[in-house]
Amino acid sequence: MIKVYHAPRTRSVRILWLLEELGLPYEIEKVAFGPKPKPFGQDTPFGKVPALVDGEVSMFESGAMVEYILERYGNGRLAPAVGDPERATYLQWLHFSESTAFVPMSAVVWLKLYRKDAEQQADLIKDAIERAAVAFEFLEARMGDHDYLLASGFSAADIMLGLTLNIAKMFNIIDEEHFPKIAAYHKRLAARPALVKAQTL
Repeated sequence: MIKVYHAPRTRSVRILWLLEELGLPYEIEKVAFGPKPKPFGQDTPFGKVPALVDGEVSMFESGAMVEYILERYGNGRLAPAVGDPERATYLQWLHFSESTAFVPMSAVVWLKLYRKDAEQQADLIKDAIERAAVAFEFLEARMGDHDYLLASGFSAADIMLGLTLNIAKMFNIIDEEHFPKIAAYHKRLAARPALVKAQTL
């Protein structure tokens, strides 16, 4: 059975959300998450949250876990197959979440939640929020008329981006006035039973 090292309101929510969407059994090892004196210092394998153990397989990086779980247990669900016309779009948005949208937000999270000198870092925080907003403006302009990122429906790319949007909303980086399509999309994601459950664990 898959074991997930989980701390609430972290990227581990993505993994629990995916497992719930797929209806797969799993167990949770809850860990306390917080700033550490050195990187990779969390109380998990590899010192990262999330971490995943599946038999002899141990992993970190939530995006890699999503791809691994789908390849091993997805049976074609939540990801277009190789060769499918939507495959490239799926991969693009799957990686957009971490490689583009979350990068500036990570500075906001770190400075506002974990540094004791956030007030003295106001210029850095403002700059990071502005850079994050640019990424969401890009997303807003490319949101189609369908409910999810892919015309074919909900996919793991939505799971990856959903957690990023949760963080963006928490820090008031996105709002309904400036990002109406994203706001409506985020509400649809937030209403999915699998995410509702994952956020209570």
